[in-house]
Amino acid sequence: MKESTYPLERELGMNYYASDTPGIGGRLRTTAEDFVVEEVPCSTGPEGPYLICRLTKKDWELQHLVKELANRLGISHRRVGFAGTKDRHAVTSQLISIYNADPERVRNLQIKDVTIEVIGTANTALSLGALSANRFCITIRDACSKNLREEVAAVTETCRSAVPNYFGVQRFGVIRPLTHRVGEFILKEDYEDAVCCYVGEAFPGEPDEVKTARRSFLDTRDPVAALKDLPVMLSYERSMLHHLATVDGDYQGALHMLPPKLLSMFVSAFQSYLYNKALSMRISDGRTLSGPVAGDRLIFENGREDRVSAATAGIAAVHVSRGRCRIAIFMPGSLEFVPAGPDDRNIESLMQAHGITHAHFTSASRYVKTKFDGALRPISLSAEISSEINGNDVKLSFSLPPGHYATTVCREYMKADPLLMI
Repeated sequence: MKESTYPLERELGMNYYASDTPGIGGRLRTTAEDFVVEEVPCSTGPEGPYLICRLTKKDWELQHLVKELANRLGISHRRVGFAGTKDRHAVTSQLISIYNADPERVRNLQIKDVTIEVIGTANTALSLGALSANRFCITIRDACSKNLREEVAAVTETCRSAVPNYFGVQRFGVIRPLTHRVGEFILKEDYEDAVCCYVGEAFPGEPDEVKTARRSFLDTRDPVAALKDLPVMLSYERSMLHHLATVDGDYQGALHMLPPKLLSMFVSAFQSYLYNKALSMRISDGRTLSGPVAGDRLIFENGREDRVSAATAGIAAVHVSRGRCRIAIFMPGSLEFVPAGPDDRNIESLMQAHGITHAHFTSASRYVKTKFDGALRPISLSAEISSEINGNDVKLSFSLPPGHYATTVCREYMKADPLLMI
């Protein structure tokens, strides 16, 4: 294992690489075409009130595109469902569901850098995670390794075995990685700080006028002045400010101006943050990605869960080595659990350090109207990767299960500043 030296990665709990190579450097997403994602969907039913469409987009953030689609169709954005959020600066192809939509109107939509193909109907809406896999074709530009082929080959072999299954930086926000912090404020029912964090926190990658407007709002809490200064493109921030300008001090209501899926993603981002931290703590403690110890949780390919004991550690290691199951960490939620292993105890200590209890997730579930029961997530991912090297450019092709991050694979090759990967 090799440690990351980048403050942003370490802040988000991404402390380690599985591979020991120096890193080939380079940059992702020089153009959107350098990051191509195709969603492999689950099967859909033959009929129902939900129109299923294949959505292909370039340089669009999905939540903003959903809002644009809804506006064009004259419907609520809550009627649009999807299985994965996908990347913004990329070419992505995925399925969406639209409740009770006119197929002809959908076919006739014309939006820049977007194509929509109606492919059928279904009895239920698409929801997050309801896909089979994602196929990636990613080009890393301007690699700077003197031993490029050897490094690529070594990392490819490592990825075939196991790398830490971190939530990538984009899980926490591409330009402004703070979704987990907003989620923590929501969990604590500190809605004012949640709004002020989302609207007022400025980051280096933003234009100067945006940073100035954000800081001014953070200092004054004046929504009217902020509306004059914040660009129109910051629609989420402006929708919250409009509410505050109308209903003074109603920060709880201001948050509800955001799409429900975005609100739920804030809370789940905090769960992701705890998971990343616990995974790095496991590695720091000297425990491996594939060596189960007593108290470890296991998740099998069919979804079955199990717990390792001292008596079953040997057979568990065999199952893990043969790919039948993976060691997993429980991301906490409203369901209480009794810590029975070192990863559980690390999660418990992290929750205590942040002053978060299971009851906080229960209250957040009521507020956001989304369940946050808690879930197991494998601590490792593996992928069969094919690579092509053309000069200093490296093209990687591979598939990953839903919820796994391609940048987690790419960072093993690059070991570069995470801002060069988003």
